[in-house]
Amino acid sequence: MARLARLIFLLVLGLWPVQALAQPANASGPQRTERIEAELVPMSAWAAPGSTAVVAVKQTIKPGWHTYWRNPGDSGGATALTWTLPQGVRAGDIVWAIPERQRLSGLMNYGYSGEVWLPVPIEVPATARAGTVLPLTVEASFFVCSAEMCVPEDLTLRLDLPIREGAAPLDRRHGAAITAVLENAPRPAGIEAQIAAENGALILAAVGGPLAGRDPGPSYFFPFEKGIIDHAAVQTGAWGPQGLTLTLRPGGDVRAAGLAGPVEGVLVTAHGAWEIRAEPGAAPAGASGSGALAAAAEGAPPPEAAGASNLAGFAQALLFAVLGGLILNLMPCVFPILAMKAASLAASAHDARHARRDGLAFLAGVLTTFVLLAGALLALRAAGEAVGWGFQLQSPPVTAGLALLMLAVALNLSGVFHVGGGLQGAGSGPLARLPGGLGAFFTGALAVIVAAPCTAPFMAFALGAALVMPWPMALLVFLGLGFGLALPFVAVSLTPGLLTRLPRPGPWMERLKGLLAFPMYATALWLAWVFSRQTGAEALGLLFVAGLLLALGVWLIGGGQTERGFGRRGVFHLTAGVAALLLAGAALILAARVPAAETGAVVSEPGAGPASAPWSATAVAAAQAEGRPVLVNFTADWCVTCKINERTSLTSPVVRAAMERANAVYLVGDWTRRDDAITAELQRHGRSGVPLYLLYQPGSSEPRVLPQLLTEGVVVEALKDVGP
Repeated sequence: MARLARLIFLLVLGLWPVQALAQPANASGPQRTERIEAELVPMSAWAAPGSTAVVAVKQTIKPGWHTYWRNPGDSGGATALTWTLPQGVRAGDIVWAIPERQRLSGLMNYGYSGEVWLPVPIEVPATARAGTVLPLTVEASFFVCSAEMCVPEDLTLRLDLPIREGAAPLDRRHGAAITAVLENAPRPAGIEAQIAAENGALILAAVGGPLAGRDPGPSYFFPFEKGIIDHAAVQTGAWGPQGLTLTLRPGGDVRAAGLAGPVEGVLVTAHGAWEIRAEPGAAPAGASGSGALAAAAEGAPPPEAAGASNLAGFAQALLFAVLGGLILNLMPCVFPILAMKAASLAASAHDARHARRDGLAFLAGVLTTFVLLAGALLALRAAGEAVGWGFQLQSPPVTAGLALLMLAVALNLSGVFHVGGGLQGAGSGPLARLPGGLGAFFTGALAVIVAAPCTAPFMAFALGAALVMPWPMALLVFLGLGFGLALPFVAVSLTPGLLTRLPRPGPWMERLKGLLAFPMYATALWLAWVFSRQTGAEALGLLFVAGLLLALGVWLIGGGQTERGFGRRGVFHLTAGVAALLLAGAALILAARVPAAETGAVVSEPGAGPASAPWSATAVAAAQAEGRPVLVNFTADWCVTCKINERTSLTSPVVRAAMERANAVYLVGDWTRRDDAITAELQRHGRSGVPLYLLYQPGSSEPRVLPQLLTEGVVVEALKDVGP
């Protein structure tokens, strides 16, 4: 007996280290087995009392192995989570990403490989105290399988979630990845679906919502339950003007007992994935008749669900970026810069060598600045910051600095001072352009910075796709946008035949230069107005002081340049001018440090456009609960395209009357200053900047996206479609 007790003791002692390695006492951080590493990670840096936080079980699966979706298919088992939570804290269901289709011999499984995030909403009670942490513990049970074997793995994962007041930024390590899963996760979209058994097959027909009006491309249906379909069978079908039809082979349960009720699952197309509930019944009209569906490839999800990272999606985004850059030249934010550059092109029109140099330098300035802006944008997003295109103009110091820069450029064009000045011969006057290739380079850089308020047609898709692509592809898309912006100027500068048609340099150039100063003054005033909207009257007053001192400083420096032109030293003018510029810089710093004024509710002027209210997801849900359509305008004061659309197409009495007839609610999301909630909503619709116009139909959770360039007729017709 003593020998048996000793043997048992030695066995326990020998197994204890193995158990300790498999299940550490503190399960915080990554936990590993031979086949999988798992970790409980947060989407946001902290959670506020009374909010819903999101955490995720992150899986890093060894190559050649996989885990499973909620319906594992023909073998395996879904990942299961068992939570241990503090009192009052509740965990929701897993938000499942679109699975891969994994064929093993004659079987078909639905699962995941590589890195996977399974987000879970966590309800934090209002009684949680700021400054504390919530200990979250979950027992994660995985089936980790390869082509040869399947191993159940159980890991205990722990996360201490900090509690603080206020909105939290995204977690720097995992926030962007979890956000992408949530944005791409299937959700209902107002699709009507029917399913029926015909001639030994199941006919699934779906119409309406995002399926209407386009070829859905390769499509596939993932049922939530086993036994409904034969997972390994090929799904064929057709599409029509309102949707699609899929022919499915019945599974064992349906073959044995027939359809017992509705069938729920995920419908994946080339344009997105949506949850559907197919009721038993005949196919609705419009689900076929336009052509056959292409077969869905096995393996990874389709292009849009996978973040548009394949070559076809990349090529389309690159093409749209070049087209968007070309159209950007016509937008009002870019015109003043290009007008200034046109003056320099006219000056070198009859010197082909200088014209080529200026054109290529302008292109280099545009591309360099696009790369720098894109790199900063991608780096901030990778670090968990919620930013989008035009993010630099959401910063009051940047807006104020640009306003003074535009004022300085305008004063230069007005002849107050000369960059690279000097008198160019008797009676010729100052040269009507920035100095040489360096001036062309910085003009290109300035064009990109000021172009940020505009989002031209085609840019929205290109930028939205770029922000979910791998960074080398994303940078190439941004370079395509810059190439399109610079292309007209470069093409003219490299075409001697076009250059010779321009008048020869002469006194007319001085008059042109003076005239082109006024668009720059207008740009400076506009930026000052944007700055006032971001800050307030006190900060605007200090910016005006900075502008006055800047004008005085460059006027004194210009006087010193004239003095030197007559052989005098001009030391007093130069010294006084530099002192005035330093004082201008101090006033600018003070203006930028004034606390921002609180913004009130967004309202429209009486008798003008429709009455409006600030956008929020809650406001949209409340209006839809009343059965009312919702028109959402995501805008910013620095977005010139937005302001033109609002003046011409959103605030007219005709639109107001159409809104009243439709009983619609008008919500405005103001992105002038940084707002992470608006940034997230833009990203959810594949956009990185404003404008974005959404029209929600009663009873539909997914909105219709209106064009970026609106007309009064487009808005009125759209409201007719959703009205009573």
